Amino acid sequence: MIGNLELTRTHAAHIGSSPLVSSRGVGMGQQKGLLEEAKSFDSFLAEAVDYVNGKQMASANNVEQLIVDPDSIDIHDVTTAMAEANMSLSLAQTVISRMVSSWNEITTTR
Repeated sequence: MIGNLELTRTHAAHIGSSPLVSSRGVGMGQQKGLLEEAKSFDSFLAEAVDYVNGKQMASANNVEQLIVDPDSIDIHDVTTAMAEANMSLSLAQTVISRMVSSWNEITTTR
């Protein structure tokens, strides 16, 4: 399962339970903490890709088992696994598309 992602709060009006962090005067220790958070976001994305890949592989294995030995697996399990794989892939594509468009919007802002 994918872990929770906690963002750094720099303003009291922002929603969240994490403590407030000053955006000015970031010391060396705080910079190290920010770098560790960046690594955790990287690992979060890698976990998400692994999760989607796992769903795709499970669906493919179920279909293969259905072809080889149809009596050993329920067709509803195969259909459910295929729907989960399709939904997770669609969600991943949507998130990636929105991230790319957001990045393009940020970089073209003047």
